[in-house]
Amino acid sequence: MLSTVVVTVFTALSSLSGAAAWPKRQTLSIDDIQTQALSNAYKVLDGTLSDGMTRSSGCNKNTVAVRKEYGDLTKEEKLEYIRAVNCIRKAPSKLPAGKYPGAKTRAYETALKTECGFTGTQPYWNWGKYTDLPNSPIFDGSATSLGGNGDYVDHAGGLMGRPFAAGKGGGCVTKGPLGNLTVSLGPLMGTMDPKLKIKANPDRAGYGDNTRCLRRDVNNNLVTTTLKPTELAAQILGASSIATFQNTLQNDQGRDPGGDVYVSPGEPVFWLHHGQLDRHWWMWANYLEAQVKSRVSMYDGELIRCVLYTTSSIEDDGWGFAIC
Repeated sequence: MLSTVVVTVFTALSSLSGAAAWPKRQTLSIDDIQTQALSNAYKVLDGTLSDGMTRSSGCNKNTVAVRKEYGDLTKEEKLEYIRAVNCIRKAPSKLPAGKYPGAKTRAYETALKTECGFTGTQPYWNWGKYTDLPNSPIFDGSATSLGGNGDYVDHAGGLMGRPFAAGKGGGCVTKGPLGNLTVSLGPLMGTMDPKLKIKANPDRAGYGDNTRCLRRDVNNNLVTTTLKPTELAAQILGASSIATFQNTLQNDQGRDPGGDVYVSPGEPVFWLHHGQLDRHWWMWANYLEAQVKSRVSMYDGELIRCVLYTTSSIEDDGWGFAIC
């Protein structure tokens, strides 16, 4: 499902439009939540959690994999990750090239390790950490970044459920170690100004060969408002069930860079974004000691979107997908 296209308006991860519904008073900050979650996770590893939940003896503090925020990686760790990303992008597809040009279906972190010799762990992007996103370690265009903003192109911004003001990019990514990347599939869900003249895919399903540059329009519209640490904490504290957690997160913060599911995995930062999704869920699942055991196994949803089934369970192998 390696993707494709368009401008990735990163701060338009989306808007916490539901934020106004969260309680006005918060007793825990996002840092408090993380601290409690980490403490409870260690108790699980030690077998000292109040409800007796534990892991196998082979999973302990010395063997557990630790993921880091990208900005906290050392220079050497960043360069190693960039090397592995460049490597996997050059690897041949495991799907028929004629049917899905440029597509790759892999467990990304595992592929980085097994196919490209990556020695680290998948980093994440802490959404609330950077108030000046274009100049963050992720997007500043330096030798240790994941490429810079797109080249400036005059445009009117994008549409992600609601209009977003244009940033200072919009064009092809040409700076940094991951500059000049191309994407092949899509677009199906155009979110950018038509003035950018992003080519339509020759195949109605979005699987046609539509090779073009990767675009970005990185700006601070949301990281300074609805993706602030206080809003992220409110989303966690306001969700008592997995259904509420995933629905508010998906509808408000989700949609992924650029709003097009075909481009998202082809954008290197997509994987940092989803690393943060993992972390955000992990904090929600672990910060209340009395609920860790139930929350880590909570499941809500069906195997095929928009089709009602009653047999889904957390053990199911995969997901179907229907657009409705």
